[in-house]
Amino acid sequence: MIRTNSSALLLDVGGTFIKACFLPSLSSFEKGVVSEFSVNSDGTSKEILASFSNLQKWAEQLAVDANRPIGYVAVAIPGPFDYKQGVFLMQHKFKSVYGQNFRDLLHFDTEDVVYYYIHDVNCMLLGEMSSLEMNAYRNIALVTLGTGLGFSMSLDGEILLSDKGSPRRSIYNMPCLEGGVLEDYVSKRGFLSCYMKLTGESNPSLTVKDIAQKATMGDNLAIRTFEEVAHTLCSYLRDLLEEYEIEALLFGGQISRSFFLMESAIRKDLLRVGPLRKISAVSDISNATFRGLESLLIESR
Repeated sequence: MIRTNSSALLLDVGGTFIKACFLPSLSSFEKGVVSEFSVNSDGTSKEILASFSNLQKWAEQLAVDANRPIGYVAVAIPGPFDYKQGVFLMQHKFKSVYGQNFRDLLHFDTEDVVYYYIHDVNCMLLGEMSSLEMNAYRNIALVTLGTGLGFSMSLDGEILLSDKGSPRRSIYNMPCLEGGVLEDYVSKRGFLSCYMKLTGESNPSLTVKDIAQKATMGDNLAIRTFEEVAHTLCSYLRDLLEEYEIEALLFGGQISRSFFLMESAIRKDLLRVGPLRKISAVSDISNATFRGLESLLIESR
């Protein structure tokens, strides 16, 4: 039962920043206060704890100002992670707090704070499923493009989960091309390596946003970069979408802000996927994860 006199804290935990939204009431995250806190996921446990301490002080002060104690903390975080117990299981980041419970890093004085944990890609999909528009689609898949490559599916309104709460099917580790895995070719590093291969350039300061800006300005090799990455992704997605009879395919993550540069190639490559009726970016890339966390709280009522 949701306690209406309590406030809530929504957290989108990444490797560089923790994006937080404090909700003085549980009516809508759009009425919340949003802030970002830097975190070095490769740092020592002391450094990571310091970042969480800054977040905690910020949230506690807002709770005092609102005269509503924090009753709920909803956390979207990538795996590996124990989503039932709230335990860090990552080795590639946050390794210095491996095996520690999340609530030990973010511990509020009141003992009755309820914590919810969800995989960040599943969370984004959950948020999209909450919209009325998506009720028209029975089976939905979400691809997230960013530092890594994420994937999640919902069949008949139920997100497919592994035993640990992660997406049941992954695509990032599919063996790809001449070596490596799909994430090597369809992620931040994939876009950068593709562009540098096409141009012959070697620019360590180049970002995917830079390539997108070049493409928007008509740079043919930048445009081709987005198209080639799209072709690679679709060649591995096609059979999976057919197998699960996916009707709506959504794209999230920071790189999906440039989805329009890939859309034509994706639509062409997936034209013959029979059940597929919708291909688009998520409705609100900036707040998609918070919408999912809000839905998680609502489902818990």
